[in-house]
Amino acid sequence: QVQLHESGVGSVHAGGSLRLSCVASEDMENEYCMGWFRQAPGKQREGVAAIDSDGRAAYADSVKGRFTISQDNAKGTLYLQMDTLKPEDTATYYCAAAEGPAMRNLNILRWLLLHGDQFKYWGQGILVTVSS
Repeated sequence: QVQLHESGVGSVHAGGSLRLSCVASEDMENEYCMGWFRQAPGKQREGVAAIDSDGRAAYADSVKGRFTISQDNAKGTLYLQMDTLKPEDTATYYCAAAEGPAMRNLNILRWLLLHGDQFKYWGQGILVTVSS
């Protein structure tokens, strides 16, 4: 099975930036989707950003324009660049991966952000704290 591991600097002041990384233990198949999710204490899990094997990306409205998802296939690594961080971004962040689907478009990626259970593989999570 695919193992995912998140890493990065987990503490920053409001307005600052940081980058999270997620390393996969093995190559993904040709068709896949990967994403970042977050969950704050007492809050529902929120899809943050998703990217597919074609390179298209989708974002939650709450992070659009501030976060950027990217991937380095050669390194088997997924990234989340977070800029202009706000205290409300504080949460545990998880990377996730899914095989397929055969049909992929921006609407499907947006749908996947609302249905995290579609992702088969999950990292252990990394706590990100944004102070005021």
